[in-house]
Amino acid sequence: MKTTKITLMLSATAMLGACATTGSDYDTAARDAAEAVAAAVEDAATAGEAVSNEDGRLLAFYEELDQQDLANSPISKSYRGIRDADYGRWDDPSEAAAEADFKRGQDALAKMKAEFSPANLNADNQLSYRLFEYQQDRAKRAFAFRNNDYIFDQMRGAQSQMPAFLINIHRVSTKQHAADYVSRLYGLGPYMEQLVRMSAERADNGVIVPDWVFPYVINDAQNVITGAPFTEGEDSPLFADLKKKVTALDIPQSEKDDLISRGKEALLDSVKPAYEKLGIEMKRQQAMAADGDGVWRFTDGAAYYAERLQNYTTTNLSADEIHQIGLENVERIHGEMRKIMKQVGFEGTLQDFFKYARTDSRFFYPTRKAYLADANAAIAAMEKRVPDYFNTLPKAPLVVKPVEAFREKSAGKAFYQSPAPDGSRPGTYYVNLYNLKDMSKNEMEALAYHEALPGHHLQRAIQTELGDLPAFRRFGGVTAYTEGWGLYSEELGKDMGFYTDPYSDFGRLGMELWRACRLVVDTGIHHKRWSREQAIQYLTDNTPNPDGDIRKAIERYIVYPGQATAYMIGKLKIMELRAKAQRELGDKFTYGDFHDVILRSGPVPLTIMEERVNDWIAEKSL
Repeated sequence: MKTTKITLMLSATAMLGACATTGSDYDTAARDAAEAVAAAVEDAATAGEAVSNEDGRLLAFYEELDQQDLANSPISKSYRGIRDADYGRWDDPSEAAAEADFKRGQDALAKMKAEFSPANLNADNQLSYRLFEYQQDRAKRAFAFRNNDYIFDQMRGAQSQMPAFLINIHRVSTKQHAADYVSRLYGLGPYMEQLVRMSAERADNGVIVPDWVFPYVINDAQNVITGAPFTEGEDSPLFADLKKKVTALDIPQSEKDDLISRGKEALLDSVKPAYEKLGIEMKRQQAMAADGDGVWRFTDGAAYYAERLQNYTTTNLSADEIHQIGLENVERIHGEMRKIMKQVGFEGTLQDFFKYARTDSRFFYPTRKAYLADANAAIAAMEKRVPDYFNTLPKAPLVVKPVEAFREKSAGKAFYQSPAPDGSRPGTYYVNLYNLKDMSKNEMEALAYHEALPGHHLQRAIQTELGDLPAFRRFGGVTAYTEGWGLYSEELGKDMGFYTDPYSDFGRLGMELWRACRLVVDTGIHHKRWSREQAIQYLTDNTPNPDGDIRKAIERYIVYPGQATAYMIGKLKIMELRAKAQRELGDKFTYGDFHDVILRSGPVPLTIMEERVNDWIAEKSL
């Protein structure tokens, strides 16, 4: 559109230059040219207004859809920091609600295609159009396999996620917020009971976790209903949290006492029976559990796993191709590790070095306090350096917290929670200190850079703070992008001058090796039908990680098919694109500009990331 307007105006102006300089011919030509210029300007203004209106209408369309989605998800509202009349409610977990959510997205896609033309949109909205189309296409592929997901497992199971939500997300600043907390406690029972029924139906259809998962789930559930008011002893996790939040309110003591009393009643009358029913159902399913760990056990397991790989990697790579990429990168990283062995003067094989790293006490922290102190120090040092490598920095603060006791036995080793967009909740780096022998000193730096700065906190806080973008881009996710960035950030730390201790650098390589091995074991489990023990042995032979770390990781990959492959696939693409930009731009390359291209779009599929970087390279090359 802009090219056409400029061309019209230049053509009209050129007519003046081609005219005679005297007489009526000049007057006629000048008049004609002036009229052409005026017409071109009017057309340009009209076209510009149309484009502007089209952009505005599209943004309003996305906003309306986001409001509809939020109206159907009180949980999403809470994550966004929205505390309104729905604050005391849970989402509807039913099949009917899932179908309605899916239909709303597909109907919106059809409406967008019918009412908007990408040619009439600015560059940002053209990208939003493509990303919304991608998002809904991905949702359509996933919806066909929705009943293959596990509801209760040790990683993302509702038995621990819902209490964690109340403790970490449900903030209490007023008496009403506390009443909403109590309301959610009353609602937690029916919510969990519905999930238990859905889990039973899936199990009866062959979608059942391996037998070793059940003790984790049963233990998590029992932890929720252990302690006052359920049993003797200290307060249970939810009762302690409610008391703490209510006690901090500036309201009369009588009102505090009433809220706590009602909360106690909700825990006993609603939460306890539901969790007891969960325990009974888990024991029933455990007796039904069949041999095998991968989703190949399912009737449509092969197709389901192919969809999961496409979903998480945003590529069309097959399981066999991903497996081979993993093997090649394992070999490469082993070579780099042998260089560090020579640097520190270690004599023996690489496997000997692995054993040394996983067993010698010098590589582990004596206390949780010591680990947290070093993690905070590493993040503080990184915080001083990031302005040299990034043009855009997050506004949200960051805190480091240990995983809560009630879920630390089953939770992963580390994870990140995004900040609330209104600034009411910081970004949070959770580190699991349940067993310090699973948390090597060698990996502490790389883990902090991945989860905090310049990894997930920087990327996801910036994403949340892109206020001019539609909500689905600010709050959505693409795993290969997000986790690829996290893994890229680990290596970026070395480019920035960190990992001065060779053992810490070895830890960085160990973390990268871990992600390369994931490509091998994830596809091994779900495609090549490896057993849990076979996958554990592969990591034992090929990584320096301690046994507990290895077992927990393999158990994660089993219940979360495909997700673990996204890290290395995403990181390799970012590194490939950066190397290309450095090679082609030379002195024109800056880290800050490159990182803006990656980060200021929000999460995108790897194909679109590559297009954006290539366009930036072409523009900078001019």
